[in-house]
Amino acid sequence: MRAALPVGLLVAGLLAAGPAAAAGCARPLFLTFDTGHMGVAPLVAEVLRRQQVQVTFFLANERTQTDGGSLDAQWAPWWRARVAEGHLFASHTFDHVYWRADRADGGFEVRPSAGPQAGVRSTMSAAQYCAELARPAARLAEIAGRPAMAALFRAPGGKTSPALLAAASRCGWTHVGWSPAGFLGDELSSDRHPNDRLLKQALRDIRPGDILLAHLGIWSRQEVWAPAVLEPLIVGLKARGHCFATLTEHPELGEAARRPAPTSSPSRP
Repeated sequence: MRAALPVGLLVAGLLAAGPAAAAGCARPLFLTFDTGHMGVAPLVAEVLRRQQVQVTFFLANERTQTDGGSLDAQWAPWWRARVAEGHLFASHTFDHVYWRADRADGGFEVRPSAGPQAGVRSTMSAAQYCAELARPAARLAEIAGRPAMAALFRAPGGKTSPALLAAASRCGWTHVGWSPAGFLGDELSSDRHPNDRLLKQALRDIRPGDILLAHLGIWSRQEVWAPAVLEPLIVGLKARGHCFATLTEHPELGEAARRPAPTSSPSRP
């Protein structure tokens, strides 16, 4: 069996394949990043600038490698720079709140993985969940000096229910998942899913229109995915005629992506 090429050699080969297709190509992809420990965020930003790729960021105030939060004062300049670059921003709930179950009273059982209630199972009403979705928008507006978030959200872990999606929709939010081939694997075990294998799989399976998912730092992965896989992936997909866009250009999500994030007004009955 032929051994997988080291990532560095693969990058060199892809760079030699020629420039990407012109803007406005017929094979768009939608690269998205959820927050994480932020350890790779500066390197991710460098790759995106170098490759002239705009993405959609989903923001939560997750614990960072410096024991702060991904939306704290330390990271404010980083986010401000991304706003200036024209990326799109969406909510990932402020405290990275996982949905666990629906309640008979219309609320939800939840478990935040960040904030003062991290790891504690608790309950939220529909209105409280809407307010939680709006908190990253308010924080980003503080950072940017203006409203800068779209009316999109991604539930942590992609965990939702029809009742949760309906409650979010009533207060103006549209949920964004990811395509099966767009799960880029940076959350998976390095031992079982090394970078070379993840890169090869993504280049083989991704198709036009896919929403791709990665993170700005994953605690559990030993072999760092970004930027080691990110840049060869972008280069390789461009060489196949793909282009990259924010979700404002998505055929189904674009309308919601062009709307400003709602305020924390309660969900209507």
